[in-house]
Amino acid sequence: MKLKRLFAPTFALLLASSSVVSAAGNDASHAAAVKNFRSQEATAPFFSQSVAYVIFPTIGKGGIGIGGAYGTGRAYKGGAYVGDVKMGQITIGFQLGGQAYSEIIFFKNNDIFTEFTGGDFAFGAEASAVALTAGVQASASTKGATASAGTSAENTDTSVANWYRGMAVFTLAKGGLMYQATIGGQAFDYTPVGQ
Repeated sequence: MKLKRLFAPTFALLLASSSVVSAAGNDASHAAAVKNFRSQEATAPFFSQSVAYVIFPTIGKGGIGIGGAYGTGRAYKGGAYVGDVKMGQITIGFQLGGQAYSEIIFFKNNDIFTEFTGGDFAFGAEASAVALTAGVQASASTKGATASAGTSAENTDTSVANWYRGMAVFTLAKGGLMYQATIGGQAFDYTPVGQ
């Protein structure tokens, strides 16, 4: 019963944030987000090192005990727009508040990008990204253990990002306050352009 009472406001917050995110999903918002990440010292090199990337201009996240996040983005390969991506996330644990942030996922090779676009791709529960405002990173994985993003074992300086299993994930806070910064549990739905 207590769980149902907590879920209702969280779901309402998630729906409200998804409306804002959907409204922001135009060409200008994607271009502005790409420009913003290109201007960051930590992410700039990844644009030339990756075969593809997915950009989410705004992800809305909120929760009171049970949380959720939603965002729409676009996939680019070789600089060309190749598809649309929806991201959803449900989390359980200590969390309170709401947050809006941008996210970018870089893919170092075609194999990992093909795995991402093939469907049923999700980050593991322990996953987090390099938060450009906080310099935090860890690992992310598909439902198996074949793809991850974050820091590698050789790199102990968490303010410097490296490829990890073919991916690198970054977030950039846009506003709000949230005590929880993981991307674990994010699931993605990819639709190629024209479908």
